[in-house]
Amino acid sequence: MLLSTVLLQAAGAAVWGKVAGAAGAAVAALAAAWGIGKIGSSAMEAIARQPESAGNIRTAMLIIGALVEGACLFAIIACLMSIVM
Repeated sequence: MLLSTVLLQAAGAAVWGKVAGAAGAAVAALAAAWGIGKIGSSAMEAIARQPESAGNIRTAMLIIGALVEGACLFAIIACLMSIVM
């Protein structure tokens, strides 16, 4: 009786760990999408205010967007590794 309870608890914990990993990957992807949208929106507002500095703003926007995307990719890989292992 005790062994079956321990096995059921272990199986349940493994399932919840995989669900948590999948949820973490989804949250990371949504946060990155929101962040990149916010970066683009703010950059367009800044360019509308000062059109002469559009090149500098666009460069900064691309760099920051790439950094956000890299952090998101790292978070998604970490979450997916928790699902596999």
